[in-house]
Amino acid sequence: MGTHHFVEGDPETLHGEAFLPVEWREWIASEGERAFRAQQVFRWLHQRGVFDPAQMTDLPASLREKLARAGLGPVASVAHEHASPDGTTKLVVGLRDGAMIETVLIPMRPAQEADADAGAVDEEGEDDEEGEEEPEAAGTERVTQCISTQVGCAMKCAFCASGVQGLRRQMFPEEIEAQAQLGRARLTAGQRLRNVVFMGSGEPLHNYDALARAIRLMSDRDGLDLSLRRMTVSTVGLTEGIERLGRDFEGKVGLAISLHAADDETRSRLVPSNTRWNLKKIVEAMRAFPLPKRRRITVEYALIDGVNDREVDVRRLAALLRGVRVKINLIPMNPVDHARLRPPSAERVVAFKNALSDAGYTCLIRRRRGDD
Repeated sequence: MGTHHFVEGDPETLHGEAFLPVEWREWIASEGERAFRAQQVFRWLHQRGVFDPAQMTDLPASLREKLARAGLGPVASVAHEHASPDGTTKLVVGLRDGAMIETVLIPMRPAQEADADAGAVDEEGEDDEEGEEEPEAAGTERVTQCISTQVGCAMKCAFCASGVQGLRRQMFPEEIEAQAQLGRARLTAGQRLRNVVFMGSGEPLHNYDALARAIRLMSDRDGLDLSLRRMTVSTVGLTEGIERLGRDFEGKVGLAISLHAADDETRSRLVPSNTRWNLKKIVEAMRAFPLPKRRRITVEYALIDGVNDREVDVRRLAALLRGVRVKINLIPMNPVDHARLRPPSAERVVAFKNALSDAGYTCLIRRRRGDD
């Protein structure tokens, strides 16, 4: 069912675990099986999270044998699980080739619903043109999951631990989706996977084809059935990818920009990719992004003591984003062993937020979760 290098639109490079329903129908037909079996297989994989053909009990033995011979099998498994007292859970996930990635589950208590941890989902945007979602049972705890898209990262941001190892390899669509399946399987009866944020290890738009297919798999009604507007892609600003994301999903998938500075000199020191995708290009891409009504782009800004937290930085940021539909998440940076950068004082963070609020921006300070 495919080799080990994924290219969107090329069936010879596609693993069966990443087949969309139409591709399963084509494969099932080529094997001389009845057409309705395609939906059954897809549901086993993407609704139930079962990848072992031997466990697909409503399929005939002959089809299960064909699926096994074609290489269909488990994609990922949880190697380690770390739970924080605040409810945050980190899963260390092992992939088939032995590579390890991380995904994080963040429960959202009622007081945190409008917090930045919810990703770029707009707290005002519950009723956009897609209509209302199915109401949740009273007492249901919403969970946001942070998902990785690459093994390592090529962006080498100065304050990010993921970039230290560099990019080891791209992840496949089924590996991206499998994190959500593994996460959902660990939820309690009173929890619901509500938001998915592609901001784990890796730059999502640097692996765009696999990301886009994973989004399609995760949003399919016969799969995880996650709403597109409950997914957010976080990027350092790969403008070609931003354009594709907006075009392919009509702006329904949320966009978050890791900005971190409001002038090119500072940003290039913090985010080396800025030498190619500079602030002017990024802001132009943000303005062109096809936002549905009542939605905004999230600007992520990691505050670093003495680097980008000065009064001049507030003024530059306010001027840079003027006229763009955004909300700003301020993130006091987490100290990183390899860097000498440190977060500002709590007072400085609050002052930065207040200055942006006075300039007319919706601004949130991201709560630190799972520090342990």
